[in-house]
Amino acid sequence: VQLQASGGGLVQAGGSLRLSCAASGRTFTFSSYVMGWFRQAPGKEREFVAATSWSGSSTRYGDSVKGRFTISRDNAKNTVYLQMNSLEPEDSAVYYCAAASRSAIVSTQRQYDYWGQGTQVTVSS
Repeated sequence: VQLQASGGGLVQAGGSLRLSCAASGRTFTFSSYVMGWFRQAPGKEREFVAATSWSGSSTRYGDSVKGRFTISRDNAKNTVYLQMNSLEPEDSAVYYCAAASRSAIVSTQRQYDYWGQGTQVTVSS
């Protein structure tokens, strides 16, 4: 299973970015996995950002991003997205997508089975 995250970059505070994570694998059924985004800033622990259910009808967000970030998925394209608006310098981190073989949304790292390589997001003040 491969999760390829992209879309990171440098943006000014108040700006927006859209991250994408494309999943692939011979036996990987994307629509059967909860998909999530985590992030890790230098010197800090990895934290939960957002997750979406199989169909995308249910979502969950970390407190620090509620109202600013939106997670979505396109099962036909095996891709999950993270739309990030009103970005703040505190949002600067490496963002990772992850897949969990769970029937309900989960938000802890150990519950995720597969991880992407991460994409850097830097927000300047």
